[in-house]
Amino acid sequence: MPTIANPPLKLLEKLCRAVSVSGDENEVRKIILEEIKDYADETKVDALGNLLVTKNGRGAKRLRVMLDAHMDEVGFMLVADDGDGLFEFTTIGGIDPRNLAGKQVVVGREHTPGVIGAKPIHLTAPGERQHPIPVDALRIDLGLGGKAKVGDRGTFAPNFRRVGPSIMSKSIDDRIGVATLIELVKSAPPNVDLLAAFTVQEEIGLRGAKVAAHYFHPDLAIAIDATPANDLPMQTEGENTFYNTRLGLGPAIYVANSSTIDDPRLVRFLQETAEKERIPYQIRQPGGGGTDAGAIQRAAAGVPVVSVSVPHRYTHTAMSLSRIDDWKNTLALLRAALKRMTPEILKRQ
Repeated sequence: MPTIANPPLKLLEKLCRAVSVSGDENEVRKIILEEIKDYADETKVDALGNLLVTKNGRGAKRLRVMLDAHMDEVGFMLVADDGDGLFEFTTIGGIDPRNLAGKQVVVGREHTPGVIGAKPIHLTAPGERQHPIPVDALRIDLGLGGKAKVGDRGTFAPNFRRVGPSIMSKSIDDRIGVATLIELVKSAPPNVDLLAAFTVQEEIGLRGAKVAAHYFHPDLAIAIDATPANDLPMQTEGENTFYNTRLGLGPAIYVANSSTIDDPRLVRFLQETAEKERIPYQIRQPGGGGTDAGAIQRAAAGVPVVSVSVPHRYTHTAMSLSRIDDWKNTLALLRAALKRMTPEILKRQ
């Protein structure tokens, strides 16, 4: 069983503190390149910005296994300069406007600090308080002298911390997947050709993954992501009776979501591997959302896919929360699965 000790945690913190909003993933890509440069047989940055890493195996009849984790995060783009450090903005990716007012942000490649401003509650009419503040009524305030320009991207201010068994940070989706994939490149087994795709623009339509899959032409693919844990005990209508995933129950293996029906051969293989290795796991209940697997499966002549995710709470907000043990067990499951992979798993009925 691998342990998540200081080096991987430090790496995850570094990844989470980076600002890599969809379409400008440069900061995370640079960190990954530095981490894997001594382990990869080939690296390529494609026209879209995906980082494509090949780690060749040895021997005959090797599967070409694509592992995917997206580098981008949700955030904002400045669209108009109102003067005095105030900027109009639009959201990039799925952000709930109710989570924006008063949040600290950083903008541009210099990480200029700012805050999302709104009319103070003292000056709002009672009727206004019944509805979320629309994005076009909000402004990013960098203060007088705050430097930015229209077109700059920004996101929630870095805030990584470990609290007991938990990790809290912005952009756990999907920096925890990126950190996992880096570790898998470093420990790739020789029985497969490992094709690691660190992809761009997942949050705005799974764009990078489709391009990466066309490049790699894999035999199968696994998307590594973070998935919402719908495990708070009370909802607006009373007790929560539908748990999508829960913290503390291990990696979430997908069976279906809005973009994919996961390959049943791969689902069964991951379940068998977890049970053989005594690794806790859970089934991610069908529902909304999706991963890069939805684009990968449609590439070329089609690719068998499955998704494995680390559960986390408060998706696409200023701070999400995950359990270290869930991350550890996700890494353990994927390592064990890679070591057990042979072409036979695709011949099952």
